[in-house]
Amino acid sequence: MLPVAAGFGGRTSWRRWAALSRARAGCRAYVSGEAALYRAHGEPEKVISVEHVQMEQPGPHDLIIKFLASPINPADINMIEGVYPVKPATPAVGGNEGVAVVEHKGRAVKSFNRGDWVIPARPGLGTWRTRAVVPEWDLAHVPNDIPLDAAAMLAVNPASAYRMLQDFVTLLPGDYIIQNAANSTVGKCVIQLAKHMGVKTINVVRDREDLDSVKEDLDDLGADFVVTESLLAGKDYAREFAKVPKPVLALNAVGGPSATNIARALAPNGTLVTYGGMSKKPVTLPTGLLIFQNIVSRGFWLSRWTENTAPIDRDTMIMHLASLIREGRLKVGPSKRISFTDLPATLADRSRGKVLIEFDDDRFAATKAYIS
Repeated sequence: MLPVAAGFGGRTSWRRWAALSRARAGCRAYVSGEAALYRAHGEPEKVISVEHVQMEQPGPHDLIIKFLASPINPADINMIEGVYPVKPATPAVGGNEGVAVVEHKGRAVKSFNRGDWVIPARPGLGTWRTRAVVPEWDLAHVPNDIPLDAAAMLAVNPASAYRMLQDFVTLLPGDYIIQNAANSTVGKCVIQLAKHMGVKTINVVRDREDLDSVKEDLDDLGADFVVTESLLAGKDYAREFAKVPKPVLALNAVGGPSATNIARALAPNGTLVTYGGMSKKPVTLPTGLLIFQNIVSRGFWLSRWTENTAPIDRDTMIMHLASLIREGRLKVGPSKRISFTDLPATLADRSRGKVLIEFDDDRFAATKAYIS
C-alpha cells in the first residue's frame, strides 16, 4: 500500500508527511482509495497505473472528499508528459479537473459541509482518484443541482471560454468574433456563451470527412457560420464574407497558419487571443497586420488568471456558468464515459475525444474512510 503525501499529487515532502502523521497521532483516522499514479514523466499510457493508496490523516483544516467524476483534458496529458508549466513532484496523481463530494471536514473548516459538491481551486490537485485528503483552501464550491457531467467539466473549458469573451474586448450585441478549433470543448462553449451575449461567431474547423456532421453539431449550439481551414486560407473567404462585419476578436487554439489566417480576418484594431497550440507551430503575424491594421496579439492561461484572481471572483464566475447550465443556455458534456479501471487503456487511445471518468463505488469496495 503506497502513501501519497498530502493526498493531492505529492507536493508535500515525504519528511513532512511523516511529521504530519506523527503530529496527528491523537486522532484515529484511516483514509485509503484508488489513485492513478505516475512516478516519472512520460507517455501517460506507459507511466500511469491505478493503485491502492493510503493517505495522510486529515487535520483540522482538511476535508475528505470522494470523487464522483473527472475528465481527461489536454493539460492533464501535458502535465504527465512533463511539458506543462505546472509540474507536481512525483509520485503524483493525474488529473486537474473533476467534481467530488465532501465526506468529512476537519473541526476548523467553516466554508464546507458534508454533502457539498466541490471542485479544485488550483491546478495539479490530482483528480484521478476515488478519495483525497485536501486542505479547504484548495477547493471551491459548485452547485449540486446541475448535471454531474457539467459540474465535473465546468472549471476549465467553460471558464476559459467565458474569460476570453469577457477580458480582452468589450463585446456588444451584433459584434463578430472568429475562432479556430471551433469543435473543441472550449470552442463549443464559446459558441453558446457568445449566443447568450448576442455576439455572432465565425467558426473554423479542420477539413474532414465528417464535416457535415460537425457543422450540424455546431449549428445546433448556435454557430452563425462554420467554415473550413482551407476556405479561410483561400480567396473565396473574402468574397463570401464581404457583407459580413469583420470580427473584433479572434480566439486561437491551433497556432501556425491557422492563427495567421484568423488574424487576417480581423477588423482593424482587432485582438488575437492565443490559448492553445494544437499544431505545435508558432503564432506568426505578418508585419502589415501589426503596422497597418494595428492588430493586438495576447495570450490567455486560465491557471494564471486563477492565481491572480480573488476566490470570491472565481466563485462568482462558477456560479454564473452554473446558472447558464441550469437554464439550458450552456451545455457541457463528454463524448465518452469510462470506468476508472479503464483509464490506462483509454489513455493509449489517441482518438478518445472528450472522456469523463466515472467513479463507481461498487468497483472499489476496498476504499475506506474512517474518522473518529
